[in-house]
Amino acid sequence: MKDAQPGAIYLKDYQAPDYWIDKTELSFDLGENETRVTARLQIRLNQDRHDRQLPPLVLHGNADMTLAEVKVDGVALSADQYTLTSETLTLPVSSDRFETEIVSVLAPQDNTSMEGLYKSGGMYCTQCEAEGFRRITWYLDRPDVMSLFTTRITADKAKYPVLLSNGNCIEQGDTGDGRHTMVWEDPFRKPAYLFALVAGNLAHVEDTFTTQSGRNVTLQIFTESHNITKCDHAMRSLKQSMRWDEEVYGREYDLDIFMIVAVDDFNMGAMENKGLNIFNSSCVLARPDTATDATFQRIEAIVAHEYFHNWSGNRVTCRDWFQLSLKEGFTVFRDSEFSADMNSRTVKRIEDVNHLRSAQFAEDAGPMAHPVRPSSFIEISNFYTLTVYEKGAEIVRMIHNLVGREGFRKGSDLYFERHDGQAVTCEDFVRAMEDANSIDLGQFMRWYTQAGTPVLDVTDSYDADNQRYVLEVTQSCPATPGQDVKEPFHIPLAIGLLSSEGDNLPIGDKGQTTVVLEVREASQQFVFENRIERPLPSLLRGFSAPVKLNYDYSRDDLLFLMRHDDDGFNRWDSCQRLATETILDLVRDIQAAKPLSLDTRLIEAWRELLEDETADKAMVAEMLTLPSEQWLSEQMAVIDVYAIHEAREFVRGELAKSLSEPLQSIYRGLAVEKPYKPESADIAERQLKNICLGYLMELDSPAMLSLAETQFQNATNMTDQMAALSCVINGAHQTAPGKAETLLSAFHDQWKGDANVMDMWLSVQVSGARMGSLERVKQLMEHPVFDYRNPNKLRSLIGVFCMRNLKCFHDLSGEGYAFLADNIIRLDKQNPQIAARMLTPLTRWRRYDDQRGALMKAALERIQANELSKDVFEVVNKSLA
Repeated sequence: MKDAQPGAIYLKDYQAPDYWIDKTELSFDLGENETRVTARLQIRLNQDRHDRQLPPLVLHGNADMTLAEVKVDGVALSADQYTLTSETLTLPVSSDRFETEIVSVLAPQDNTSMEGLYKSGGMYCTQCEAEGFRRITWYLDRPDVMSLFTTRITADKAKYPVLLSNGNCIEQGDTGDGRHTMVWEDPFRKPAYLFALVAGNLAHVEDTFTTQSGRNVTLQIFTESHNITKCDHAMRSLKQSMRWDEEVYGREYDLDIFMIVAVDDFNMGAMENKGLNIFNSSCVLARPDTATDATFQRIEAIVAHEYFHNWSGNRVTCRDWFQLSLKEGFTVFRDSEFSADMNSRTVKRIEDVNHLRSAQFAEDAGPMAHPVRPSSFIEISNFYTLTVYEKGAEIVRMIHNLVGREGFRKGSDLYFERHDGQAVTCEDFVRAMEDANSIDLGQFMRWYTQAGTPVLDVTDSYDADNQRYVLEVTQSCPATPGQDVKEPFHIPLAIGLLSSEGDNLPIGDKGQTTVVLEVREASQQFVFENRIERPLPSLLRGFSAPVKLNYDYSRDDLLFLMRHDDDGFNRWDSCQRLATETILDLVRDIQAAKPLSLDTRLIEAWRELLEDETADKAMVAEMLTLPSEQWLSEQMAVIDVYAIHEAREFVRGELAKSLSEPLQSIYRGLAVEKPYKPESADIAERQLKNICLGYLMELDSPAMLSLAETQFQNATNMTDQMAALSCVINGAHQTAPGKAETLLSAFHDQWKGDANVMDMWLSVQVSGARMGSLERVKQLMEHPVFDYRNPNKLRSLIGVFCMRNLKCFHDLSGEGYAFLADNIIRLDKQNPQIAARMLTPLTRWRRYDDQRGALMKAALERIQANELSKDVFEVVNKSLA
């Protein structure tokens, strides 16, 4: 018989805990067959909730643990004196201050969920966010319970010479039986989700950082010895992050040591545990020959993100998990600004917005849509979403747009000063910004409580007699689950005005060419006086708010903005709009069985980009990149996967034919061998070169195929080698059908000992429609490099096929849907978090034609018929509701 369906937890029901834990002393005795954890907790009554009444103490736990012993104030309790369930341990209380001692027995080697304490290869490690600590011991596992932690770790010295935990090491020594002990003390109170432990046979690199106040901090990055040469970039990124946080936010690191550990088996990218950050190895390890430019930049951003959490997440943390974006949205904004300062600010903005509009906007339009601060959840792990992270960061950015750089710094200083050492709410963050800048952000709070992507419809008029130009802005927001009606948002709309000559006109009080209009009403007019001609508006500059914007630009208007707008983001966006409209016109022609021809304006726009020798190569590379199939899908009421793929491929082919000469000229000019540097100028050159090669591979030419093969063989860095491999696999050439297999085999033989490179090898084979059939996915699942227990392998193969290879996954046979359903059912028993995240492609079943929609729905219903984790149960049931 099925268990009762899991119930929802509601923000409105929040209550402070009955008890606080002042001190937590943990002792881990790590063994191959079992691990014993002793937790001594100094507990006191929360007198703000209870004065004389002493409610029982209810601790969180997990059925995978065995309870060996319970003591209260030194007295052992018998089984009839406490109540134990699969999720709680309830103890009697007779005093407002007392100490408990709880011994739990774990089997980390059998823990496939990768929550709590588990083993990755021969290494012990932990992941406690959000609710993993309750898999280690019974505890008040909630973020508003903050405690001082001391951790003793004992293990076999030969197998586990490195023993790490939070804070500073205060004791170490041998126990005399081949085992040894280390004791770590964290001087800062923290919630249990920030606890960390690592034990293994690890090598490390070490450096130091001198803070602005003159303290020396030891920096260490730990990994398996064969990967030790791949840590230098992460170390440089860490030191840059520490300096940047001091200079931009005035935040200094507060411990004597900062450690990073690279772990192969990890559900997330990384975790900001106090003083001991645990990272997915793919987010730490990089050498020019093993990591692409994108990986170098991703590592830089993630190292920064987790380090920045030391203040925005650790020193000031969340009162409850509904406030998750308080730390994540703020920190994503911080790491995005860091990356912008380290590289190209405009390109970074383009990359962030591209991801937001392709993926987060889709989330807002789907069954899992939720506010940045959800009102309820069944499983908190399901809310580590693009909405909480990326849209949460956009909310912080909008405040930055409203108050300015100096105002935002004043607000963040006040926030950290007020709340250091506290667990707080989104209101506390916004209130600090209000108080520091003397503004009212009451209406702005709707961004935290209302789901969905707002839509701005903009029209304009020009009165030549009175030289008056008027913009009329109307805002709306579609209904989302549980929220049919939305109140108007407070939206910062950054705009510029262009003259007929292409000049960016002064429009602000101080002659500035960009101003931020504050849209607060459902419909609102903005009047610009003394305009001697009708201007062309440049709207939503820098993507100043996470909205969809409608304005009736002609294609000639878009070309004009591409040439003249001084806002780099809007130049790129105009290019994307032109390409999107062109491709969607072709989609309609395909659906109507009309012959296809490409709008010559797109060809000429691309030609101008290629022939402009003064243009920023990074911007040219971004502008030459066609909108993705995912983004194009979001523009259709009913998604036509085949027509989108055919139309986009047609455009690529026509551009390649028409622009072959400038494409080859740029490629050959940039195909110059020189030492690899992961710096913005060099990255831009490689990106532009490889985009040109990708277009040239559409020509079905032996000469172009030879270019790619030569680049593959001569590449001195992974960026160029992987780009060449991808071009051969996904190119249109038919002259040498066996060439792709030959290069894949050579790549495998060269890199089969590097797990992260093999993840790329898996992904490149299944991401494109020309090679990545479902049959190939199934074959690769049997390959020795694939490991079903490893989240990176699952994401690289199954995840990439189902989420990026839209044509093959959405084959009319429905085999892709059945395949994903089979794997969700299997994965849910092994790793519910990963299973729930991989469900996403099926959740959008209502957006497809009747045949596909019915097949996707049937796959969801088949999953629903099983005994499910809370993670998968919530996603499936919301998708079918």
